[in-house]
Amino acid sequence: MRWTLKPKPDSITVNALSDKLGVGLPVARLLVQRGIKSFEEAKKFFRPELKDLHDPFLMRDMERAVERIELAMAGEENILVYGDYDVDGTTSVALMSSYLKRRYPNVATYIPDRYEEGYGVSYQGIDYAADNDISLIIALDCGIKAIEKVTYAKEKGIDFIICDHHRPGSQIPEAVAVLDPKRADCNYPYDELCGCGVGFKLIQALAIRNDEPEETLLPYLDLVATAIGADIVPITGENRILAYHGLHVINVAPRKGISSLLGDRKNVSITDVVFIVAPRINAAGRMKHGQHAVDLLTEEDEETARKFAEEIEAFNTDRRSADKFITEEAKQQIIEQEEEERLTTVVYSENWHKGVIGIVASRLTETWYRPTLVFTKSGEKLAASARSVKGFDVYEALESCKDHIEQFGGHKYAAGLTLLESEYENFKRKFEEVVSESIDRKLLTPEISIDAEIDLKDITPKFYRILKQFAPFGPGNMSPVFLTRGLTDTGFGKCVGEDKTHLKCKVKQQNGPAFDVIGFNLGSKLDLIKDHKRFDAVYSLDENTWNGNTTIQLKLKDIRESV
Repeated sequence: MRWTLKPKPDSITVNALSDKLGVGLPVARLLVQRGIKSFEEAKKFFRPELKDLHDPFLMRDMERAVERIELAMAGEENILVYGDYDVDGTTSVALMSSYLKRRYPNVATYIPDRYEEGYGVSYQGIDYAADNDISLIIALDCGIKAIEKVTYAKEKGIDFIICDHHRPGSQIPEAVAVLDPKRADCNYPYDELCGCGVGFKLIQALAIRNDEPEETLLPYLDLVATAIGADIVPITGENRILAYHGLHVINVAPRKGISSLLGDRKNVSITDVVFIVAPRINAAGRMKHGQHAVDLLTEEDEETARKFAEEIEAFNTDRRSADKFITEEAKQQIIEQEEEERLTTVVYSENWHKGVIGIVASRLTETWYRPTLVFTKSGEKLAASARSVKGFDVYEALESCKDHIEQFGGHKYAAGLTLLESEYENFKRKFEEVVSESIDRKLLTPEISIDAEIDLKDITPKFYRILKQFAPFGPGNMSPVFLTRGLTDTGFGKCVGEDKTHLKCKVKQQNGPAFDVIGFNLGSKLDLIKDHKRFDAVYSLDENTWNGNTTIQLKLKDIRESV
C-alpha cells in the first residue's frame, strides 16, 4: 500500500473557519480540504437544501423533452419508459413511470433482457413499442450512443427522449430531446448526475411546468439516492443534496420495495444502500430479469412487495454462489498465466455467467490491482466487463483498442464491451500494449489517501459527532482517513474471525486515551504489534456497539512499524 498524505491546508483559512464555526482545528482542516472555506459553504455542506438544486431548464433540450411529454399526454399517446437492467436503470424506470402514472394512465415500462438483448436500447424494444402502438419512448441511463436505433424507431413513427449520463460519441442521436449533462454543447452547471439523477431533473421540470409544489418530488428521492450510491458517482454538488434528502426518505418513509429489502435496519447510510439494497436490485437483472426490480420498486402493497423481495433475495443467493465459483476459476487462470509479465488481467471462459462478470472483474482488480477484463460467450460474440485501478481511465484505453471491438460504453473506471471471438487474442494483445504505454507504474500499487495526521487525544465525542455529519460519504466526499504515529497495543492484540484473518486490538499513544481497533483482512500483520512494538496506523472512525454500550473505534486500513 502507498500511503499518501494530503497537503495541509492554509493555516490562516483553517483558523478563520474554526473561529466562524466554533469547531476545533482538526475539523476545520478537513472542511477546508473539501473546499469549504466560509460559514455559508459550511451551512450548505452540513444542511443541503432542495432549493439549491439547479434549474432543470438549464439542461440542453429540457424544454423540448417537457413539451413532447405534455403533447403525448394531451394526444393520449402510449408512452414507453425504457431503462437499463442495473440499479441506475431500474430505479430510473421506477421513478419516471410512477411519476407519469400519477397524471396519466397510458404508460408502460421496458427493461431489456440482459442475455437476449444486451445493454442499452435494442431493436427488440423498439419492435415491442411498434407492436403496442407506442409513439414515444423515454430512455433512461442509456441511449446516448443509439444512433441507428433511434433512426430505426423514427422510421416506425416512434419518437425518443434520451436521459443519459454516459459520455457521448462523436455523434448525438437524432431524438426529439437528448438530456445528457456530459454533452459538449450542454452548459448545465453539474455534469456528474447518474442516470436516475437525469431522470429526476426531467420530472422536476415537469413539476415546475405544472406548478406542482417541490414536496411532490420528495417520495422519489429514495430511488435517486439508491442510484447515486450504486453507480458510484461523486457525492458532491447536486448529488450530495439528492443523496442527503434521499437517505432521509429511506429512513423516514421509504417505498415498500426498499423497505422490504432493508428489513428492520435503522439509521440507514449510503453504505447500507450500496451493500444491501443495490446488490439485490442488481441480482434481478443478473440472474433473471430487470423487470422484477422495477416491479418491486413500484409496488405499493406491503404484502406483495415482501413476496417480490423474497424472490429477489433468492436471485441474490444464486448470484453469490455463481460469483464465488467464477472468481475462483478466474483466479486459477491468472495464476497459470503468471509467467508472462503483464500489466493487465484479461480472462475468458465461455461458460461464465454474463450477469456476474462485472463483480468478478471488481474482485480480480482488488486482488491483482491492474486494469481487468472478464470475458464470456454471449450469443455469437464475446462480452466483457472492464474495471480499472484508481487514476487510470479504462474507457480511454478501450477507445485506443476500438479496431478490435464491436461496441463499448461506460465510464473511467468501469465499462462493458462486445467483440468477435476471432478478435479476442488481437484485442488482448492491443489492450496490454495500450496500458503498458500509458499507465503510470505507481498506479499499480494501491494507494491510501490520508486526509490528516492526528493524535488519539483529538478523537473526542464532539469531534466524532461532527464527523458523522460529513455524510453521506462517497467519491468526492470520502469518509475521512487519519494517520496516527507511535501507537502501542495494550497487550490483547489477536487474530479474530472464522479463519483468523482479521486483527483486533486496543491501542494507546503515550499516556493518552485507549481505543478499540478492528482491522479486516489484516490478521497477517499481528507480529507488527506484538511485544509493545510501536507502529503507525491509517484508519477511519466508526462506532462499535457491544452489550448496549456504543464506543468510537478505529477501523484500520493499514499499519506499519514506526520509524
